[in-house]
Amino acid sequence: MCLVNLQFRQHPTYKMVIAANRDEFYSRPAAAAEFWKDEPTVLAGRDLTQMGTWLGVTKKGRIAALTNFRDATNLETAQLSRGAVVKNFLTSTKSPEEYIKSIDPDLYAGFNLIIGDSTKLIYYNNIQNESYEIPPGIHGLSNHFLNTPWPKVIKGKEKLALYMAQTEKVDVEEIFSILSNTDYAPDSHLPDTGVGLDLERMLSPMFIKTPDYGTRSATVVLISHDNTLTFAERNFENGLFKEDKVFTFKID
Repeated sequence: MCLVNLQFRQHPTYKMVIAANRDEFYSRPAAAAEFWKDEPTVLAGRDLTQMGTWLGVTKKGRIAALTNFRDATNLETAQLSRGAVVKNFLTSTKSPEEYIKSIDPDLYAGFNLIIGDSTKLIYYNNIQNESYEIPPGIHGLSNHFLNTPWPKVIKGKEKLALYMAQTEKVDVEEIFSILSNTDYAPDSHLPDTGVGLDLERMLSPMFIKTPDYGTRSATVVLISHDNTLTFAERNFENGLFKEDKVFTFKID
């Protein structure tokens, strides 16, 4: 997952709105969102290489989302898959604070994690091994720290904030439209994460499309004040629309 924008506890209809894109190599196999057969309370897409996930919810309203931390000095030689961090929280009964304490940051390559539910969200980064409660408002996360002002983060936050200020009932298509933005950031606005200018430019849009890597899925999560949860996922194959999956249920 490479972009997560969210509005948290700042809307008359929704406790939480999440708009997220997952970017990955096209060749890495993944399953579309579904309630997992081996963990029936978990709703998420699934990485079929390591059997973890990047974003998911549960019937009880637990939620977790993860992005990789992009840093050329942080080589991916870690022992465990980062997708397990999301899966293990969703299948756990630990509080977010307890769960974060149980993570050994040295076992994973760099990542950012947002976990909790519609009443409380915690942000954690294993590079700094620090966490804090996310306050109400509009927030954005890509492959650096929460609210680091990368162009795609700024754009996503602004577009989501503008749309939510103008609507009482979300049209999921409008959120997917926001997530589909393919505009490149000006070179002068690009971060320097050590991967070179050409790659920084390629990774700068909200929706990434290259010959072998790009946005594989877009996800919208809505939790209303009456505890109705909507999970909508749009899947892509080689940058082209493949299918939509939509689930709606009342949180237990």
